Amino acid sequence: MLAELFAVMAPVITGAGLGFIWVRRGMDYPVAFVTRLVFNIGTPSLVIASLSSAEIDASSFGRTMLATALVLTCMGAVAFLLAKVLRKDWRVLLAPTMYPNTGNMGLPVVLYAFGQAGFAYGITVMVTVSLFQFTLGTILASSGNPLKSLAKTPTMYAIVIALVLLLTGTDLPLWLANSVDLISGFTVPLMLITLGVSLASIQVKSLRSGVGFSLVRLPLVVAVAWGIGTWLELPTLALSVLILQMSMPVAVFNYLFAQKAKREPAYVASLVFCSTLLSLLYLPALLAFLMQL
Repeated sequence: MLAELFAVMAPVITGAGLGFIWVRRGMDYPVAFVTRLVFNIGTPSLVIASLSSAEIDASSFGRTMLATALVLTCMGAVAFLLAKVLRKDWRVLLAPTMYPNTGNMGLPVVLYAFGQAGFAYGITVMVTVSLFQFTLGTILASSGNPLKSLAKTPTMYAIVIALVLLLTGTDLPLWLANSVDLISGFTVPLMLITLGVSLASIQVKSLRSGVGFSLVRLPLVVAVAWGIGTWLELPTLALSVLILQMSMPVAVFNYLFAQKAKREPAYVASLVFCSTLLSLLYLPALLAFLMQL
């Protein structure tokens, strides 16, 4: 079991570590360019390549999306309670409480832990989180039109294409399938390297608050995800992936949104940094449990 857990975590630590060391050694990394490349080209390709050929039925796909949406809604309610306990503006805690790092960190862990079958569910969870994040997140971070932002997001179109292919049982032409598969291949490695770069670039001022927040959020989100997934009768694999994905550390995007909205970005940075470091300790234990279900 220890060898299996190490095999899951090693690629994640190695990828993020490369990005962290790269920046710490003073070398340039075009974060803005890589982020646009990953989210505008890599992620849409990954969605189509993973979902269109996934061994997942429409019912399980829909219930997984619904379960993720319900978990996010419940964690949104938890954020209001945490805000009162921690005496913080609820708008500061809402995003970190709701949105885990299901992309940069979650997808690689799911892939190496559960293979391609689990990866399809991991994509499903990530897509649902992204829908919430880029609608509600945009509303809270600015006065812009979230629907306009979604309309400019290639991943949303990729989701529609993948769903049509999945529900109709249609296969892409071989030349197109091979091209999409090739392009999608750079997405996960670049996600991990960018995660390491982001962590190296974040200035942390309060470790205690970050650790405390993480220790409170983790058992709550595991309980909520487990309860909702069981209630909706998700397949065992989908339930495991849902719990794992929602237990990921605070997404780096929450820090970017906090900077844009000017809502205590230094505090949110501590939540991102500390939760990510703590995840290296609790994820092996959580994986050991979930992989036995």
